[in-house]
This record gives sequence, C-alpha cells and structure tokens, in this order.
Amino acid sequence: MSKPNLDERIQIDTSDDDSLFETQTLAGSNLSFASSVRDYSYENGRRYHAYRNGQYPLPNDEEEQDRLALLHHLFKLISGGDLHRAPIHSSDPRRILDIGTGTAEWAMEMAEDYPQADIIGTDLSPIQPNWAPPNCRFFVDDAESDWTFSSGGSFDYIHSRSMSGGIEDWPRLLKQAYQHLKPGGWFEAQEFEGWVHSDDGSHECATAITSWHELLGQAGKKFGKPMDIAPKMARWMAEQGFANISDDIYKCPIGGWAKNRRYKEMGRVGKMVVLEAVEPYSLALFTRVMGFSYQEAQEYMDKVRAELLSNKNHLYVRFHFVYGQRPFDDETTDSEAS
Repeated sequence: MSKPNLDERIQIDTSDDDSLFETQTLAGSNLSFASSVRDYSYENGRRYHAYRNGQYPLPNDEEEQDRLALLHHLFKLISGGDLHRAPIHSSDPRRILDIGTGTAEWAMEMAEDYPQADIIGTDLSPIQPNWAPPNCRFFVDDAESDWTFSSGGSFDYIHSRSMSGGIEDWPRLLKQAYQHLKPGGWFEAQEFEGWVHSDDGSHECATAITSWHELLGQAGKKFGKPMDIAPKMARWMAEQGFANISDDIYKCPIGGWAKNRRYKEMGRVGKMVVLEAVEPYSLALFTRVMGFSYQEAQEYMDKVRAELLSNKNHLYVRFHFVYGQRPFDDETTDSEAS
C-alpha cells in the first residue's frame, strides 16, 4: 500500500524531455469497454447520457470511456495498486455499493478481490460491460435522487470516485450514504483537486491552465454542481456523523519530469489523463453555461493543451482518498433519521 506523499518534495529529472512519446503511446492503447446501444443525446460531436438528460455535464461516448479507463489506471498507480484506502480487508464485507460506477473497472476488480461480496454499481449511463463477475451487478440510477435500496443500513462499504462537477448537494448525498451503511461500515470518496501546484513555483507560469481551472470553477458553480470539492469532503463527512475520518493526500506529477521512476510513470499517465480531460470537462459547461461558441471553446482548450505539453512547468495535482466510518453504536434506521 502506497503511503500519502503530500509532504514529499518530488525531485526533477533534468535529463527528461517529456516529449509527446508518452501521450502517443498511451493514446494508442485500447482501454475501453464496448457500450450497449442506447438512446443518447448528441451535442458538439460528443455523446451524453439520456437518463436525466442534462444533469451531468460530461460525455459518455467511447472516447470518454477510454479516459475513464486510463483514470482508473492512474488511481491505482497513485495508491500502489490498491482499490481503496478504507480498512475493510478484515471486516469481511458482504455488500458493497459503487455510486457513479462509470465503465465499472473499479466495481469489477472489487468483485474479484472480494468474491464473497455482492457488488452493486449505479450510474446515469448504461455504459458498463455486458459481461461481469457473477457477484457484480449494475443499475441505471441517479445518486442524487432518493436511494431505493432497503433501509436500515444495508451496505458494508460505499465508494465514489471522480464525482466532482456531477453532484449538486454533497451533504445530502453523504447523508444518504451514512444512512445506508451498516454500523461500522465505511464510505470512501476518491477525488482530485481542480487546480495545479508545484514545489518550485513553476505553476505560476502555467497561466492558461490556471485560467482554465478558474473558469471551470465558475462554470460548475453556475451550473449548480461544484468542482472544488476534494478538500471539503472530510469536513462534510464529519458534519454527517462519520467517525475515524482520514484524508490521504497524494501528489501526482503531470508529465514525466520527476526523477523517481515511479513518479515518472505516474506523471506520464497523469499528463495523458489531464490532456484527455480538457474537452469533456470544458465543452458542455463552456457552451451551455458560459456562452462560448463551439469554436471559441475549442480555441480556449487548444491554449490549455499547448501549455500542458510544455516541459517547463513541474506541475502536480493533489488526489484525495477520504474515508470515514459509521459508528458501531449508531443503529439509527433510515426512517428514524428522516
């Protein structure tokens, strides 16, 4: 298990040119699952979910599925291969929920790691594979609606990942997660911050990227689904009654500039993930919410991509693995809580 590295200063490899090699190599990988044919919504050349149309600003097409698969790989690189940080190994979990399961890589790997558990994944888009381990099931559902699972605490572990910009009322979602956990059960949110940092001050030169993050923050706030939620998650969980809360923070380099071999690999994947995230995070919000034309949005995004490809800035993003436990002595049922 990889330890959080927030206090570590990542050494720079001055001999690395951080060329397009890693992005071209990773882009050629086929990491997506085939999605089922559905009635989808199309906008500006991208495909979006049809269920609760317009509530989630990111696409669900094959290009986005490729990005999500690569993002799953990056999360595992960051955590040293672990799927979770919550200490559930010894608790023999029998029922696990993955909200916003997406392409379901996490859920299916959890089904293999915990064959005794029933894994349930929910998402607005039915883009999960037709095949899955026998203990893994998927349902189209909106995590922001009233949950339809049995009351009284039905899950041993609930997981969410990369849901920033997709949830309007996080305290309400966390309240539902708390109510649907068994006493002693764990909730974990894996999120990344919406802005870049550096140890040498070079992030101050990344003006296009900084401007992009600020504009995304404004757009998310105007859309009603905030982007900057990762550093707030621990406080929100405490307010809902969770105990034993931990916020494990990891630096993830953007680009192959790090001297350490593991960080270099992580950074090359991280760079590809961020490059591939520019359009899906920006396009709908910029055109629907901020009044950009399609051409204006593309020109803006081109400037961001050009700066991301630069070798001059030694950027990293902070990833948060936030987890907390429903106290063992709290046996309040859903009906009693409401």
